[in-house]
Amino acid sequence: MKLKIKIITILTLFLLVSCNVKYNFTGTGKINAKTFQVNYFQNNAEIVEVGIERTFTQKLQNTIQNQTNLDLVPSGGDLLYEGEIVEYRITPMASNANQQSSQNRMTITINVRYSSKNSEDDNFEKRFSFFHDYDANLLPSAVLNEALEIIYERITQDIFNESLAKW
Repeated sequence: MKLKIKIITILTLFLLVSCNVKYNFTGTGKINAKTFQVNYFQNNAEIVEVGIERTFTQKLQNTIQNQTNLDLVPSGGDLLYEGEIVEYRITPMASNANQQSSQNRMTITINVRYSSKNSEDDNFEKRFSFFHDYDANLLPSAVLNEALEIIYERITQDIFNESLAKW
């Protein structure tokens, strides 16, 4: 009986002590900011695909909002994300027996400038890029939504990791 009481006491103490530890699955730790601002990312690529800049800006805002408790503000944010889409291209990747392309690759590169009012050592300007491969028999417009979802998911997560998670 005394052994059961000791075990229950030890487990209870362990539980109480572990409740003070903050777990964060995004890996951000404590962020020295309360607000963030994402300026509109212009599309400065040679090939202009209408709307991809708006979609990217919204996706970056959503990624930060979903993984932090920071408030999105239209101006004057403690953290500022700005930049431009510098590359949108489609290139053939594989050919078939008739020497025709069987697979194309859509690549998007975004130049990001990140600045923190409270921690200027964390500021950076960096390019982030990712791609999506698709069947060459399909038009780019037919795969655009799926490709943007895949590409932007990776790029926004990379930006988040670089700016807030420090991975």
